Amino acid sequence: MPISPSSAAQAAREGVAQRLRELRSEAGITGSELAARCGWTHPKTSRIENARTPPSPEDIRRWCEACGAADQAADIIAQSHNAEAMYVEWRRKLRTGLKQLQHSYVPLFQATSVFRIYSATLVPGLLQTEGYATGLMTAITDFREIPNDVTEAVTARLERSRVIHEPGRRFVMVVEESALYHQVADAEAMAAQQGYLLTAGALPAVSLGVIPKATPARPVWPMETFHVYDDALVSVELLSARVTVTQPSDIALYLKAFEQLRGLAVYGAEARTLIVKAIETL
Repeated sequence: MPISPSSAAQAAREGVAQRLRELRSEAGITGSELAARCGWTHPKTSRIENARTPPSPEDIRRWCEACGAADQAADIIAQSHNAEAMYVEWRRKLRTGLKQLQHSYVPLFQATSVFRIYSATLVPGLLQTEGYATGLMTAITDFREIPNDVTEAVTARLERSRVIHEPGRRFVMVVEESALYHQVADAEAMAAQQGYLLTAGALPAVSLGVIPKATPARPVWPMETFHVYDDALVSVELLSARVTVTQPSDIALYLKAFEQLRGLAVYGAEARTLIVKAIETL
């Protein structure tokens, strides 16, 4: 059964608590001794270790210093921040429709130099055509039962996607071959979308790889769609929420996965052959 956003967030908080508890144990000091070194009461130590009270960044810094592990503070602070703010629920974001969601990404896009995108199911948003985006957003609007602002949302997405033509940015995108076949729009719109992929894949700033369905004994499995913005943030798309990952060790894990997935993809003429094959099935 899928884990709920609230349960996932609590599990993340407990992960922070466990890490702090392990630091204290490895340092060989009691909860009372740690409290004395940090300048607070023993009950506070207990509440933090049992994930009843989220620690502040200053709490984490003091804790790590008390345990002789000051070098771990930054990573645990990021982990704690992620635990407290990891879920941005689609329901809240989509309350007034899809246009607002498209605009919410613009500051992040403008601040990013290197985009790494992996998608197992859909054409990445930055490469979506008007017809494809319209089909997709219409389906989302109907499924989520939210106000219909599809026309405005598609316009906002296309405007946002102009970032791929701005100098000084690089876009590394990897899709599973199966993503080329999911018909979220009519045949004409799908053909136009696949045709645009042939063009966009040749843009100087864009690297578009396709992982063939027939890839044998692949070392890394198809996974959830995720975007890596520089090396600073990962956005993971779930049905109920968008998970924002900022902890350095977790970002490194996604970067490792992306590099392995990128290594499975084909590029250039081989990628174009797979795209043309998808067009022919229409």
